[in-house]
Amino acid sequence: MDQFFAAVEQRDNPELKGKPIAVGHNAERGVVSTASYEARRFGVHSAQSIQVAKRLCPQLIIVEPHFQRYKEVSAQLHEIFHDYTDIIEPISLDEAFLDVTDNKRGIELGVDIAREIKQRIKTSTGLTASAGVSYCKFLAKIASDWRKPDGLTVIHPDKALDFIAQLRIEKIWGIGQKTAEKMHRMGIFTGADLRQVSLSRLMQEFGKMGSVFHDFANGIDNRPVISEWERKSVSCEQTFEKDISQNADVIIHLYQTVLELVRRIEKNDFEGRTLTLKIKFLDFQQITRSITVDHILRTKDDILPLAKQLMHSVEFHSHPIRLLGLGVSNPGSQETMNQEQPRWIELELEFEEWPDN
Repeated sequence: MDQFFAAVEQRDNPELKGKPIAVGHNAERGVVSTASYEARRFGVHSAQSIQVAKRLCPQLIIVEPHFQRYKEVSAQLHEIFHDYTDIIEPISLDEAFLDVTDNKRGIELGVDIAREIKQRIKTSTGLTASAGVSYCKFLAKIASDWRKPDGLTVIHPDKALDFIAQLRIEKIWGIGQKTAEKMHRMGIFTGADLRQVSLSRLMQEFGKMGSVFHDFANGIDNRPVISEWERKSVSCEQTFEKDISQNADVIIHLYQTVLELVRRIEKNDFEGRTLTLKIKFLDFQQITRSITVDHILRTKDDILPLAKQLMHSVEFHSHPIRLLGLGVSNPGSQETMNQEQPRWIELELEFEEWPDN
């Protein structure tokens, strides 16, 4: 979908049509969830600070999100999708992969299905969608972003290598800012440049992702469209209006985060054994700390003591906390649990943000 959250708000409130809006919480630490195309002309984009967005666009209108409404529209979209295929892999509320190789309508060409779906979305929701058609998920995703808004792009197998050759590497899935900077230092700026680098060199520099980059550069993506998937984790996080560094503040917020995590675990009927603490500091440095145990983590009494243990390993008194998050992962059977011993795992990961469409 095109500027999905913003488009829904503009549809439901005609006074917002044609105006620069950003969907998000209008607060000191608020973040833009989605920006309208009118706002994007000023440099406003998703994952950007609301305060920065307002400086870039003084006439920007901040709209509080209405997630239930977005979910209702998403359900409408999926009703349309299911008229053509049941092999649907959701990516987010407004985006999904569809395998229409054998479709319910018997339509021969994927482009004709995409065109028909786009028209039905416009008619039923009043919103525009952009579609990408190709032989693999990697290229279909890129194609869907190619001619936004209201775009339709087809990448034929015979043209795929030429198309990839002229792509900026930043457009390739899995290559975020830090990876792109490293590739630039290696002299890699386009898909054609990436294709010239050996598999062994890419794996040496980027580990297992090096193999993925090598395949993508050569037009290879064998990932199927998965219509059913197993949830791997449940998590929640909170960005604070003001940084916290006092013991009492940290414990209170940790306790509240545990309660929210328990609520989400119950809602999703999830069973996991690994608890992960995520911390982002005032300077935006981010760390995670994890612990795995031999029993399922379900309740506050299961999780809170472990969360306190993990927090105890974090120095926050002189390094104030901007964001705190908790997640449970590592689902497994009872038999698997009985075979494993409790162990500590300590990780430090860099997370790269993805813009919306």
